[in-house]
Amino acid sequence: MLNLASSWESVPTQPPKQDRIIAAIDLGTNSLHMVVVKIDPTLPAFSIIAREKETVRLGDRNLKTGELKPEIIEKAIAALGRFQEVAKTINAETTIAVATSAVREAPNGKDFLHRVKTELGLSVDLISGQEEARRIYLGVLSGMEFNNQPHMIIDIGGGSTELILGDSNQARTLTSTKVGAVRLTSELINTDPISNTEFQHLQAYTRGMLERSVDEVLANLEFGESPRLVGTSGTIETLAMINAREKSGAGVIPSTLNGYQFCLKDLQELVNRLRKLSYSERTAIPGMPEKRAEVILAGAVILQEAMTLLGRESVTVCERSLREGVIVDWMLTHGLIEDKLRYQSSVRERNVLKLANKYHVNLEYSDRVAKFAESLFDQTQGILHHWGSDERQLLWAAAILHNCGHYVSHSSHHKHSYYLIRNGELLGYTETEIEIIANLARYHRKSPPKKKHENSQMLLTKHQRQMVSQLSAILRLAVALDRRQIGAIAQVQCEYYPQFQQVNLLIFPSQPDDDCALELWSLDYKKGIFEEEFAVKLVASLEKSSVAKLS
Repeated sequence: MLNLASSWESVPTQPPKQDRIIAAIDLGTNSLHMVVVKIDPTLPAFSIIAREKETVRLGDRNLKTGELKPEIIEKAIAALGRFQEVAKTINAETTIAVATSAVREAPNGKDFLHRVKTELGLSVDLISGQEEARRIYLGVLSGMEFNNQPHMIIDIGGGSTELILGDSNQARTLTSTKVGAVRLTSELINTDPISNTEFQHLQAYTRGMLERSVDEVLANLEFGESPRLVGTSGTIETLAMINAREKSGAGVIPSTLNGYQFCLKDLQELVNRLRKLSYSERTAIPGMPEKRAEVILAGAVILQEAMTLLGRESVTVCERSLREGVIVDWMLTHGLIEDKLRYQSSVRERNVLKLANKYHVNLEYSDRVAKFAESLFDQTQGILHHWGSDERQLLWAAAILHNCGHYVSHSSHHKHSYYLIRNGELLGYTETEIEIIANLARYHRKSPPKKKHENSQMLLTKHQRQMVSQLSAILRLAVALDRRQIGAIAQVQCEYYPQFQQVNLLIFPSQPDDDCALELWSLDYKKGIFEEEFAVKLVASLEKSSVAKLS
């Protein structure tokens, strides 16, 4: 017999901390970017040791279908392959990759990411607009000191613009709007130089699209606050570079743009110049990259309209953004940052609880279910399954939220839970992770996962499907263990008999005189799927003591 109950063990001495090399890739609408960083875990901090960029234009999609074009997919895969070679040469231990609006909105976006995984072995996380804004915020925090003062951040991408309000500790407002330099250029600009009619439409459309995000940011300002505006992204860096060259009088290029400031008045003058120039004339401006010249006017108009609506007279450049934020997020989830950004490290837990409160989840009950699920997970890890801490965290989130569908209706509430979680903007998670959490909640009762189910079809890999099948089977038992939702069971202990392929589940009641009949019945009713999934026989028995023995 193997006793799977947890036990105290001596803690091995930790090896000396060493520098770690990590690569982060951002599949943007305009360009693919990679940074490779060296993390010093003793500080903790990181320094950038390599940068790569390829202008691929994922946002240049098929106008009729909205799909990513085949030739652009090939170009992107080739670029990602080159990025991988660079990362490998520098001995990066892992490569984290995220995709944003262009891939998010394309009907064949997930198929593209599946190809990347199959052909390159590279997992790319699809992230929501709000999650993109959160990671941009982390990136900016890693590169600038705000001294606990409020600040606004604008990131102008190819397909979307993120507006953020933060105060060094938390992001008060995270917004993402579908206006970007590539998107607006392809959709609204058909003349070169731009005609007066098109320019006026470009300005009006941009202002209208940004108004809602701006209102959100301004609504969260406290009385008397006047935060500075920080700008990130290639568009803003290019505008800053042109401004710096012209202001110096001798075309002098600053050694770094980080912290460089330029004013709205200068930006307005530049926009008025750019609108009168053709593409070839824009490329001739000192400091203007050739490919950026195609989309710079739309990008400059986005910045101009945002600054006007926000009432900011100047913008300060920050050279760190999404990809550096991806690194910071990785450091947070791997326990490498504790002090300065401790609040940010609990973003997942806080957002799960926020969603639970929104849908009036009984947290006392769901917390018990989560503890049972984690206990069963831990006691069977390495015996019945080989999932790790990341999967355990997804199981916890699903356990907390599994009953949120009651907010809509008791009938088929497991299906409602899926949709509420899927569309709940859970910050800190990728789209794939949110899909897994939603599916785990969906399958805490009734039918097990089936290929014909629409939500099950959203799980693209065998690995993801197996995770949902096995973890939802554990969640079913955890739900059964609190059938009356009164905490009748204090704890459970698993014993595994490999020769019989049998798991004995010892049930310890909270009250010695409680026979826990309903919980035992529920376990017996729900155990079939667990038994089938793990190829074991499950036998539950009630113990007289209310405390399990550790061995």
